[in-house]
Amino acid sequence: MANQKILTQEEEDKLRQPIEEHVAAIQKKIDALRKDGTDVVVELTNHITLVKEDKNYTKDEQAKLIAEDKKNLAPAKAIEEKNKPEVDRLIAEAEKYLDEHFDADYYSKVVASCTAQKEKAFSDYSAKMEELKKEHEKILSGLTDKQEIKDENYVYKNRQFDASMVRDRELQEIKDRQHEAFTYKYHLIDLLRMSKFTFSQNQAQKRENRRYTFNRRQFFLQNGLYIVIVAIFIFLCIITPIVKHTQLLTVSNILNILQQASPRMFFALGVAGLILLTGTDLSIGRMIGMSMVTATIVMHQGVNTGAVFGHIFDTTGIPNGARAILALVLCIVFCTCFSSLAGFFMARFKMHPFISTMSNMLIIFGLVTYATKGVSFGAIEQSIPKMFIPKLGTFPTIILWAVAAVAIVWFIWNKTTFGKNLYAVGGNPEAASVSGISVFKVTLGAFIMAGILYGCGAWLECLRMVGSGSAAYGQGWDMDAIAACVVGGVSFTGGIGKISGVVVGVLIFTSLTYSLTILGIDTNLQFVFEGIIILTAVTLDCLKYVQKK
Repeated sequence: MANQKILTQEEEDKLRQPIEEHVAAIQKKIDALRKDGTDVVVELTNHITLVKEDKNYTKDEQAKLIAEDKKNLAPAKAIEEKNKPEVDRLIAEAEKYLDEHFDADYYSKVVASCTAQKEKAFSDYSAKMEELKKEHEKILSGLTDKQEIKDENYVYKNRQFDASMVRDRELQEIKDRQHEAFTYKYHLIDLLRMSKFTFSQNQAQKRENRRYTFNRRQFFLQNGLYIVIVAIFIFLCIITPIVKHTQLLTVSNILNILQQASPRMFFALGVAGLILLTGTDLSIGRMIGMSMVTATIVMHQGVNTGAVFGHIFDTTGIPNGARAILALVLCIVFCTCFSSLAGFFMARFKMHPFISTMSNMLIIFGLVTYATKGVSFGAIEQSIPKMFIPKLGTFPTIILWAVAAVAIVWFIWNKTTFGKNLYAVGGNPEAASVSGISVFKVTLGAFIMAGILYGCGAWLECLRMVGSGSAAYGQGWDMDAIAACVVGGVSFTGGIGKISGVVVGVLIFTSLTYSLTILGIDTNLQFVFEGIIILTAVTLDCLKYVQKK
């Protein structure tokens, strides 16, 4: 019965023929209307672009050719405008015909045929496996030698594998056939509209492409960790009211999570660029401590109680706004200098970033601790946070700083030459070098950008905490930032990662830490959860890499 539903290629072509002929007749009329109008406009516009880009022409020759094209362009545009209503009417007529006949007369029957083919493919596979099993059992019954039995088992497994490969190939061919049938409608529309699809047409094609390219294994490799984390978070949302008699998923808690995540977003965005280059940065936490001390000293409430290399700083004579800006500049300068130092050794001497950034970490911590004797510098002026990260009602505007950082870094990664070079060097530094990209400049640039982001993030954290600057502040934050990037899909294999993934990673870790804290889970156990998540994320990343290889 299923076999009767399966269409041959000739039968499928016959079903499609009336649709092709009808739309082709309309297309012929449209082409005639476009001949002296739209076609000429497209040709002349392309020629103007080519002339502008052609360096063989002098400026005078370019101007002359462009002027001539523009002269011919005016009448062509007039013809195009004149014929536009009739062209639009014919396109609408063709699309109406396709809507009424394509699915009903052709595509639905192809889908039914493909469904029947799938059933047959699975049926044939089951029959083949049963046949192989019987044959295998028959051969085994006549064998007594252990080696011969072992060889037969090996051959049997190979035959099973071959049968599954044949089934998978047939299923892929069926999938291709249905996809090609679907896309043929949009091939016709593409000719009618000259690739200018409507919004609904674009969405329909995107949905089909997602369905066609969907792979269950790839989906779980890409999203399995997120699914598990979301499930854990849902579980925490359910259990928190029972255990602690308070709701976890409230507006207040969400805003608190976003507020805590905002400075951390800067650190994760900074180190993400280094991971993109197959690097890392172990000194983030110490740079945060250095910046917190620096910012607190400059913005301190009154005269500083602690000394730096034995000197007491008094910045109370400077207006509070200027003190805050000075603190930001100093944080950026210090972080950028140390970050650039690590980047220089990595770029110039091919030093592993683990070594260069670990050295940075030790140097920074030693210098700051020695200079301050490990003293905490207390609180900053209360008015400064209100100036730069005020609360609008219950909304903490520190979140807007993080949004701005995400937007800027996204633009750099995706819309600038430096961003494209970053991906190129991370993916294959040798090939990038051969193509003319300076690996040294790109590497150093990534570390400089990271230093700027670290400085801004630490300054914001100082405002959020209203000071509390000490050299020990930020300990472990380097691991948090790196973990957020890894969970967000920034691969240590290099050249793979998205800003959206970094944002998701930061929010995941901040939300999880906040939730576990509300539940009263010991801080040490929170590290265990974090370690398991990182291990799982890296394992999935390695599996993706191995599969590509």
